[in-house]
Amino acid sequence: MGFVDLHTHSRCSDGTLTPSELVDYAVEKGLSAVALTDHDTVDGLDELIEYAKGKPVEVIPGIEYSTEYNDRDVHIVGLFIDYKAPVFLEYLTRFKQSRTDRNYKLCANLRGAGIDITYEALMEAFPGAVITRAHYAAFLLDKGYVKSRAEAFERYLGDDTPYFVHREKVTPEEVIEVTLKAGGIPILAHPTLYKLGREQLDVLVSRLKAAGLMGIECYYSTYSPSEERQMRALAEKFHLLPSGGSDFHGANKTGLDLAVGYGRLYVPGEVLADLKKSLDTKILFTDLDDTLLNSEKEISERARDKIMEMLSKGNHFVLASGRSVSSIFDVLEVLDIQSADSEGKIYMAAYNGAVIYDCTDRSVVEQYDVPIPAAQAIFDMALKRGIHIQTYTDTHIISCAEDRELAYYKKSIKSPYKVGTDLEKELTHAPFKLLAIDIDDRSRLEDLRREVEASDLAEHITCAFSCARYLEFYNKRAGKGNALRNLCSAVHVHIKNSVAAGDEENDITMLEAAAVGVCMANGRPIVKECADVITEHDNNHDGIVEIIDKFIL
Repeated sequence: MGFVDLHTHSRCSDGTLTPSELVDYAVEKGLSAVALTDHDTVDGLDELIEYAKGKPVEVIPGIEYSTEYNDRDVHIVGLFIDYKAPVFLEYLTRFKQSRTDRNYKLCANLRGAGIDITYEALMEAFPGAVITRAHYAAFLLDKGYVKSRAEAFERYLGDDTPYFVHREKVTPEEVIEVTLKAGGIPILAHPTLYKLGREQLDVLVSRLKAAGLMGIECYYSTYSPSEERQMRALAEKFHLLPSGGSDFHGANKTGLDLAVGYGRLYVPGEVLADLKKSLDTKILFTDLDDTLLNSEKEISERARDKIMEMLSKGNHFVLASGRSVSSIFDVLEVLDIQSADSEGKIYMAAYNGAVIYDCTDRSVVEQYDVPIPAAQAIFDMALKRGIHIQTYTDTHIISCAEDRELAYYKKSIKSPYKVGTDLEKELTHAPFKLLAIDIDDRSRLEDLRREVEASDLAEHITCAFSCARYLEFYNKRAGKGNALRNLCSAVHVHIKNSVAAGDEENDITMLEAAAVGVCMANGRPIVKECADVITEHDNNHDGIVEIIDKFIL
């Protein structure tokens, strides 16, 4: 597959080659692909793409954002961005203005130090460029104020000098969000340059992963072999895609060459192939009851065939339900949709997303529980109101009583049960969900919900209806919307390729998180208001087939 360079710069920011010259040089170096990632600008991308037509090298539209994290510069590379998307252009306009404002202030500070410099003079000296500190250094050197670029940074341009001006704070999370909205892949650039230490770097990567970071540069010009191994381990730990490149700037970085960096760099083409795969694979999240399943808790042969077809084409299928892991496995056995020959995989988001599970590998991806003291407090609130409540072990329902609510629940859920109210005795580990049931009067559940939401429990617990008779309680870090985001990130599927289908209140966060949120024709009005699309057919007439045909296949 050849080798690639996914981090380069042109004259449109602080490099010395034009985008066209960069393409020619990439061909000369034998690269199979090159990404242009100028600082805070996409001005060179049109030229890059047009000039590369017919050339034996693939070009990738990108950008490198400058952001601030704990008073440090942290850079995020965005690859495959739709750089003409309105949401991206609107953000970039504001981003550029903050840089321009900073440049005017920095010029004023330098004039105060006796240097004859204006922003207009810089623009004239470097036409069409996004002005960075590298341009200031070149200007000061050319005018004789310093004897080297290093001296320029040491005396005037470094973060700790009295003249430097920090720009308006732009967080890494902010640019990750806009990159995802523009269909791009956000990647943490050259992490070792931030001098954070292993523990603090883990904190940063964990924080950015939660914001939607998809990749990390595991290959870079300055990495030692041990640093490259460290970055690979970090990528594996946080389920991030490896990326990398030379950070080529032309003559502005002496000795650093395209494709090979300082001589040791090699970014294999497989890295690019994996990044592309994340943009091609689709994923469908579907609720079970009254969405995937009809009123008889079954699916048609036609629906089963469609699911198998989407799996065979490498797409993923996720059963997102308030049910337990064992109960969803019972459904999977009835559906008979698992196939070892499928390229796509089946996952579940059980207990309303509290447990994300890989059904193919039989392994937990992520899980979030309700601490036993919190669970006991909710149990006690329900019992004082005379409301049936239950929770779950890995194998059993733990019910507050053997009553008609339990009998009603057991009509569709066949799990065994135990009766008990002292959760310390009944549970071997913290549960993932609690369920309150009232067959006759939803308002009593509403009252319980208000009591929980008014208590200290609300800081960590979410309450949501899964149907008119069921009120569910689970960890705030769970929920079907978080499960969608977390699983897309873990299995390297871009969130722009996510589709979610549901019918009830507890599905709303999932529909809102997905690129396409679909409410079934039989869904509740509140869910329809939040959906992007409402199916023509309901769950009893293959509404799920309509969704797969329209958005997956």
